[in-house]
Amino acid sequence: QVQLVESGGGLVQPGGSLGLSCAASGSIFSINAMGWYRQAPGKQRELVATITSGGSTNYADSVKGRFTISRDNAKKMVYLQMNSLKPEDTAVYYCNADVRPYSFTHYYTENWGQGTQVTVSS
Repeated sequence: QVQLVESGGGLVQPGGSLGLSCAASGSIFSINAMGWYRQAPGKQRELVATITSGGSTNYADSVKGRFTISRDNAKKMVYLQMNSLKPEDTAVYYCNADVRPYSFTHYYTENWGQGTQVTVSS
Protein backbone atom coordinates (compact mmCIF):
# COMPACT_ATOMS: atom_id res chain seq x y z
CA GLN A 1 0.00 0.00 0.00
CA VAL A 2 1.11 3.52 -0.81
CA GLN A 3 -0.02 6.59 1.09
CA LEU A 4 0.19 10.14 -0.20
CA VAL A 5 -0.49 12.86 2.33
CA GLU A 6 -0.87 16.48 1.25
CA SER A 7 -0.45 19.50 3.46
CA GLY A 8 -0.32 23.26 3.12
CA GLY A 9 -3.72 24.17 1.78
CA GLY A 10 -5.77 27.04 3.12
CA LEU A 11 -7.30 30.43 2.46
CA VAL A 12 -5.26 33.11 0.71
CA GLN A 13 -6.07 36.46 -0.82
CA PRO A 14 -5.80 37.06 -4.57
CA GLY A 15 -2.21 37.78 -5.48
CA GLY A 16 -0.93 35.83 -2.52
CA SER A 17 1.23 32.74 -2.29
CA LEU A 18 0.81 29.28 -0.87
CA GLY A 19 2.96 26.17 -0.77
CA LEU A 20 1.75 22.59 -0.88
CA SER A 21 3.66 19.49 0.17
CA CYS A 22 3.01 15.82 -0.40
CA ALA A 23 4.74 12.96 1.38
CA ALA A 24 4.73 9.45 -0.02
CA SER A 25 5.11 6.43 2.23
CA GLY A 26 4.45 2.70 2.29
CA SER A 27 5.52 0.03 -0.19
CA ILE A 28 7.78 2.10 -2.43
CA PHE A 29 10.80 0.85 -4.32
CA SER A 30 10.91 3.80 -6.67
CA ILE A 31 8.73 6.66 -7.84
CA ASN A 32 8.51 7.72 -11.45
CA ALA A 33 6.41 10.80 -12.15
CA MET A 34 4.82 12.84 -9.38
CA GLY A 35 2.33 15.59 -9.86
CA TRP A 36 -0.42 17.86 -8.70
CA TYR A 37 -3.96 17.91 -10.02
CA ARG A 38 -6.92 20.00 -8.95
CA GLN A 39 -10.68 19.81 -9.04
CA ALA A 40 -12.92 22.82 -8.68
CA PRO A 41 -16.61 22.45 -7.75
CA GLY A 42 -18.62 21.23 -10.71
CA LYS A 43 -15.53 20.67 -12.85
CA GLN A 44 -13.41 17.71 -13.82
CA ARG A 45 -10.07 17.04 -12.23
CA GLU A 46 -7.31 18.68 -14.23
CA LEU A 47 -3.55 18.52 -14.38
CA VAL A 48 -1.68 21.34 -12.69
CA ALA A 49 1.94 20.20 -12.92
CA THR A 50 4.05 17.06 -13.12
CA ILE A 51 7.69 16.27 -12.52
CA THR A 52 9.70 13.19 -13.46
CA SER A 53 12.27 11.50 -11.27
CA GLY A 54 14.91 13.28 -13.33
CA GLY A 55 13.37 16.68 -12.72
CA SER A 56 11.64 17.37 -16.02
CA THR A 57 8.52 19.43 -15.45
CA ASN A 58 5.26 20.06 -17.23
CA TYR A 59 2.67 22.71 -16.39
CA ALA A 60 -0.87 23.54 -17.35
CA ASP A 61 -0.97 26.72 -19.40
CA SER A 62 -3.13 28.37 -16.76
CA VAL A 63 -0.39 28.14 -14.11
CA LYS A 64 2.79 28.60 -16.14
CA GLY A 65 4.95 31.34 -14.69
CA ARG A 66 3.03 31.33 -11.40
CA PHE A 67 3.41 27.80 -10.02
CA THR A 68 6.58 25.80 -9.48
CA ILE A 69 6.72 22.07 -8.88
CA SER A 70 9.70 20.40 -7.26
CA ARG A 71 10.54 17.14 -5.55
CA ASP A 72 12.95 15.57 -3.11
CA ASN A 73 13.56 12.00 -4.23
CA ALA A 74 15.36 11.01 -1.03
CA LYS A 75 12.44 12.19 1.10
CA LYS A 76 9.82 10.93 -1.35
CA MET A 77 8.16 14.32 -1.40
CA VAL A 78 6.75 16.64 -4.02
CA TYR A 79 6.03 20.32 -3.60
CA LEU A 80 3.98 22.97 -5.34
CA GLN A 81 4.78 26.63 -4.81
CA MET A 82 1.88 28.78 -5.94
CA ASN A 83 2.37 32.51 -6.48
CA SER A 84 0.13 35.25 -7.83
CA LEU A 85 -2.90 33.19 -6.92
CA LYS A 86 -6.22 33.94 -8.57
CA PRO A 87 -9.78 33.12 -7.49
CA GLU A 88 -9.95 30.62 -10.36
CA ASP A 89 -7.17 28.64 -8.67
CA THR A 90 -9.65 27.71 -5.95
CA ALA A 91 -9.96 23.93 -5.90
CA VAL A 92 -9.09 20.77 -4.05
CA TYR A 93 -5.50 19.94 -4.94
CA TYR A 94 -4.49 16.29 -5.22
CA CYS A 95 -1.05 14.76 -5.15
CA ASN A 96 -0.33 11.96 -7.62
CA ALA A 97 2.56 9.51 -7.86
CA ASP A 98 3.48 6.58 -10.09
CA VAL A 99 5.05 4.05 -7.75
CA ARG A 100 6.96 0.82 -8.34
CA PRO A 101 6.14 -1.10 -5.16
CA TYR A 102 9.01 -3.59 -4.91
CA SER A 103 12.29 -4.34 -6.64
CA PHE A 104 10.85 -7.55 -8.04
CA THR A 105 7.83 -5.83 -9.58
CA HIS A 106 8.04 -4.46 -13.09
CA TYR A 107 5.04 -2.18 -13.10
CA TYR A 108 4.01 1.13 -11.65
CA THR A 109 0.78 1.86 -9.80
CA GLU A 110 -0.95 5.22 -9.89
CA ASN A 111 -1.67 6.64 -6.46
CA TRP A 112 -3.64 9.63 -5.20
CA GLY A 113 -3.72 11.62 -2.02
CA GLN A 114 -6.88 12.67 -0.22
CA GLY A 115 -6.62 16.25 -1.40
CA THR A 116 -6.16 19.61 0.26
CA GLN A 117 -8.42 22.62 -0.19
CA VAL A 118 -7.01 25.82 -1.61
CA THR A 119 -9.31 28.84 -1.53
CA VAL A 120 -8.36 32.15 -3.11
CA SER A 121 -10.68 34.88 -1.97
CA SER A 122 -10.68 38.36 -0.53
